[in-house]
Amino acid sequence: MQLVQNITWKKNIYLAVTKSFLLWNFTLAVCLLVVGFPIQVILATVGILATVILQAILPSSAVLLVVSSVIALNSLIVFVGATILTAKGIHPQEVSWLHWLHGQDSSVNNPVYASCPLTCALH
Repeated sequence: MQLVQNITWKKNIYLAVTKSFLLWNFTLAVCLLVVGFPIQVILATVGILATVILQAILPSSAVLLVVSSVIALNSLIVFVGATILTAKGIHPQEVSWLHWLHGQDSSVNNPVYASCPLTCALH
């Protein structure tokens, strides 16, 4: 009986860690694309310059080498970040600025329509 309970418990922990890791991967990838757009532009510029330089040395595979390196670098940044956050035990539900990920509306201001001063007093 004890063995069965331990296996179920471990499966739930593995499931929770996997869920946390996948959520961090998604969140960091979205943040890298949206917030890190200037970094992506700089990285693309460096990639273009590296392609031009490598074209003299590797004429047939310079573009393939640089593009795969840039994609691998972006993937590695997201993967390492998600691994570190998951290993520290930080879950996406605990982060205050990820309210959009939880589906909770954090709007403080209620909309005021133009016709409200005329019709709000009427009941």
